[in-house]
Amino acid sequence: MNRLSARRRFLQGGAAALALPLVRLAPAAGRVEEGVYRVRGEAWLNGVPLQPGMRVRPGDAIRTGAASELVYVIGRDAMLVRAAAELELAGERDALAASGLRILTGAVLSVFAPGERRRIQTHTATIGIRGTGIYVEAYDARTYVCTCYGVVDIAPLDDPARAETVRTQHHEAPRFVLARGALVHAPVINHSDAELTLLESLVGRKPPFVTSGYRPGAY
Repeated sequence: MNRLSARRRFLQGGAAALALPLVRLAPAAGRVEEGVYRVRGEAWLNGVPLQPGMRVRPGDAIRTGAASELVYVIGRDAMLVRAAAELELAGERDALAASGLRILTGAVLSVFAPGERRRIQTHTATIGIRGTGIYVEAYDARTYVCTCYGVVDIAPLDDPARAETVRTQHHEAPRFVLARGALVHAPVINHSDAELTLLESLVGRKPPFVTSGYRPGAY
């Protein structure tokens, strides 16, 4: 299988992972219902077991167990949190949306409202968001960042002078951000267009690769 075919199959392959239905249905067009849509396995909010329908607010801490997954909406942003993840939502407690995420460990796929500034912090990187879809895996010595679409500013914590602005339409420029401050080209891994489409549907939007007429397998 050539590289293009492998990438094509990867980006389409997330549909099987979404076979389990959401506990809450996606809202009608133009409406956004905040809160937890799906908990698969175990997840905790500030140490309390998470249940569908619970609200997530700035200042909250989230943790997921092994073989678990969490989908939630806050403001007009939506997140899919993978297994064995720990993160904190930044911002004022009474704010309508979080100003960003601090991902201590694990993986998070996020879609952010256009025109809104957000920031993701990991052990090795600061990522400035300008309304985009983004997938992040955070570890002690390395962060994986795929700008699925949109614009982000990626700055290594150990060497902010190496900061890079990444603009993409469809997963063109994944990066590893290493502890020593290097930004390294990376492959597309562990997330899919089907998942992005799901998250955008929860906040009444479609990914730009859908609205622009992109069809999986047509590139």
